[in-house]
Parts: sequence; structure tokens; C-alpha cells
Amino acid sequence: MTTNAVPDTQLGLTSEELQILRQGQAALDGGSNSSRAASRASSQGLLLLDSSSLSALGRYFDRLMANIQQNIQYLSEQAQLFTQVQYDRAGNIIDGADEEIARYTALLRQLDELELDFDRIAHIKEIVKQYRSRVESLERDLESVHVSNPLAAFGPPTVPSALPLRKPPPTLGVY
Repeated sequence: MTTNAVPDTQLGLTSEELQILRQGQAALDGGSNSSRAASRASSQGLLLLDSSSLSALGRYFDRLMANIQQNIQYLSEQAQLFTQVQYDRAGNIIDGADEEIARYTALLRQLDELELDFDRIAHIKEIVKQYRSRVESLERDLESVHVSNPLAAFGPPTVPSALPLRKPPPTLGVY
């Protein structure tokens, strides 16, 4: 084992964290000798402890964390936008529901008024029906009296008492 390397299993990392560390070391398998050495050490389960390898690994994780932070920021903005859209939709639904409730309440009020008018008219109709029945009964009674004694309907002749009696005109004595 190289003296400037440590087994990555002794770093106190979880298996997921070890996997990320090894992926980071493998991603450094690029331009510099220290990057290639870090990549080879990773394949052997080691972490190189030289400053160049650790610095490159640190920069890799800084970039990775910056990308993750940008994704977090973007997703947070999208979640906030989604939440606002849903809130607006819910507000519109509530406004629409309030309008429909007001419309429904107005319809119920109109129905109540119509039912009240209907009841009033039914009451008036019943009164008219009763009067019509009375009038028809009186007409029948009057017809029966008129048929049996046509003059009885008119009663005995009366002389108005308020009218003065006329005196006959004076005669001239010559005829």
C-alpha cells in the first residue's frame, strides 16, 4: 500500500458516500498525472493524500455542489411557480364557487318569492271562487223567484214620498 494513500473504507463514509467519492475520483481521470493516479487509487479503494489530488477532488466536488445548488434553486423556483399557479387556480375556483353560490342563493330567493306569490294568488283565487259560488247561488235563487212570480222580483209599486203631488192645471171654464 502507498504511504500517501488511505483505504477509503476507513474514512467513516456510508456506502452511498463511498460510491460518490469513487465516482468523483474516476471523473478526474483526465489531464494531469495526479488525476490519473487518483483514478487508479480509487479503483483500488484508496484515497490519495497528496495535495494535488485532494485539490482536484475538492474542485470537482465544488463544481458538483454548485451544479446541485443550481438545480436546487431551479427546482425551488419551479416548485414556487407551480404553487403560485395552483394557488391562483384555487383562488379562481373559490371565486367561481362564490359566484355560483351567490347565483344559487339568488335563485332560491326568487323561488321563495314565486312560491309566496303562488300562495297569495291561490288564496285570492279561492276567495274569488267562493264569491262566484255565492253569486251563482243568488242568481239561481233569483231565477227561481222570477219564474214562479215574475212581478215578485220587483215588489209592490211604490210612490216616491219625496216627490210633490201635482195639482191639475186651472180650467178656464169654457169648453
